[in-house]
Amino acid sequence: MTGVLGALAEGWDEVRVHKARVVLSLVGVFLAVFAMTTVTALGLIVAQVQQESAERGSGRPATVAVSAYDSMTGMPPDAGRWDAAVTDLTERYGISTAATVSYGEGLFRLPGGTQRVQTMRVSPSYGELHRREPIEGRWFREGDRTSLSPALVVNESFLEALGVPDLSSRPTVVLGGPTPVRATIVGVVREGYGSDLIAYRVDRSGAPWDDAGTADPMAGMYGGPSTLELWVSPEQAEQVMETVTHDLGLALDGVQVDAYRQDASGMEETLAMLRLAIRGAGIVVLVLGGLGVLNIGLVTVRQRIREIGVRRSFGATSGRIFSAVMLESVCATALAGVAAVGAAIVLVRALPLERLLNDGIPLADTPGFPVAAAVEGMIAATAVGALAGLLPAIIAVRAKVIDAIRF
Repeated sequence: MTGVLGALAEGWDEVRVHKARVVLSLVGVFLAVFAMTTVTALGLIVAQVQQESAERGSGRPATVAVSAYDSMTGMPPDAGRWDAAVTDLTERYGISTAATVSYGEGLFRLPGGTQRVQTMRVSPSYGELHRREPIEGRWFREGDRTSLSPALVVNESFLEALGVPDLSSRPTVVLGGPTPVRATIVGVVREGYGSDLIAYRVDRSGAPWDDAGTADPMAGMYGGPSTLELWVSPEQAEQVMETVTHDLGLALDGVQVDAYRQDASGMEETLAMLRLAIRGAGIVVLVLGGLGVLNIGLVTVRQRIREIGVRRSFGATSGRIFSAVMLESVCATALAGVAAVGAAIVLVRALPLERLLNDGIPLADTPGFPVAAAVEGMIAATAVGALAGLLPAIIAVRAKVIDAIRF
């Protein structure tokens, strides 16, 4: 350890002595590491945004969708039988995240008159499965199933049509129909195009589509159980589909059960290729910066050849000379790497990435700055210093003592 620490101290001393030369040689490395770290960090964030965007639409890997209908009439099975079969299935196999989804229209009494609004009835676990991150308020909770005032999560256009700026006043809206009921808006999501109104209602575990009597006019023809979505391990998706089809088919005798994987199963490969391309571009930039350090290192070792000869004549070993020249380059580039990574962190954290990349929707799993990008930047800076110092160190070791002194 004494030899290693001594070599590091000697390399740092050389950096301090030749500050002007070191600064000039490290400008390229600083810019290269800064560009590489920034691009890598932004690339990882963009990849995360793309992944979350895909999962908001089709579910997390792996999401298995299950539907059932009578093969003779095309009608769905009885809601009570369906709910009982689904509950037995999820409990038997320990599936912790199972969401139900139904589509339809609801009657909402807005200031401009009663309107039909595209409405989805979902279970609270749908938010976790589809990464629903409200920009204001919250998503559904289990307690919302039994609330006397039905809970709603709406989009921004719906809130605007209601004439309410935010949720601070705990806004409510009347669900029209033969038996109107007042619902409470608990969350706002950023969805839809233009002035499209969208509302989510919580699934009440087998209750009719609309407890308030505002039934979907299509429900009389096509009413029935919701589509079931199961979040399972990607490795078990095929087995789960076979098992679900078999078990529900037995429980719902005479009913056709279909199960298929609906998430973007190829997204992982696409994101992997994106990350690889980003790292490749960063490496190219870093190599260009390393060439500048190498050129200055070669010139410097020629200028220091007399100094090296004197040190050799006083007993300095080849290993000591080699480590001193190489570690000078390593210490310098590591210092440049620290500065570059710090500058990249400041820049990335200052950018409004959620607004620029994700339309203002909060990112669920992305940190302020990807640690992997900072680690890669430091490793790359150190590696460039080692590679750039290797050739000058070899030249310094091969110099003969008498020739170096005469130089």
